[in-house]
Amino acid sequence: MMRTPATSLLRASVRASGVRTTTMVPRAAASTHAISNPTLANIEKRWEGMPSTEQAELWMALRDRMKENWAELTIQEKKAAYWIAFGPHGPRAQAPPDEGRKVALYTAIGVLVSFVIFAGARAFGGAKPSTMTKEWQEASNEFLKNQRAEPLTGLNSEGYSGKGMVQSPPKQ
Repeated sequence: MMRTPATSLLRASVRASGVRTTTMVPRAAASTHAISNPTLANIEKRWEGMPSTEQAELWMALRDRMKENWAELTIQEKKAAYWIAFGPHGPRAQAPPDEGRKVALYTAIGVLVSFVIFAGARAFGGAKPSTMTKEWQEASNEFLKNQRAEPLTGLNSEGYSGKGMVQSPPKQ
């Protein structure tokens, strides 16, 4: 089949009930004429307000034009294509002027709320468990020595000089 600039064909695979068939679907070729200046005029100001379908159509038209010889592109088309691809819109848009202040404020509020929750849990949490007394921890050390636990690096190793399980101050 011969391809002409006016038409081209697109192969489409269709799966119907497990059978794969290939059909030829006609598709319009890339536009060979320039996009009108009113369409591209003030694209920088109009882009954010345009519906997404219109944005996609314009970008596809520009993309199709860029597939041809770039010397045939108008200055407006080149500028519009560059601005759409690399302009300060979407994720590259400028941050609002007070964004840094808002981030600092919300972070400070989050830290303050976390501190209030922590202090409330400590205040209303009740007494320490009995296993947090120095006496209990020393008894745990003796139990581990009797069981010969960790003979290479722990309480039963040669020359061990650590505190073992003791981490609390003496009971007062």
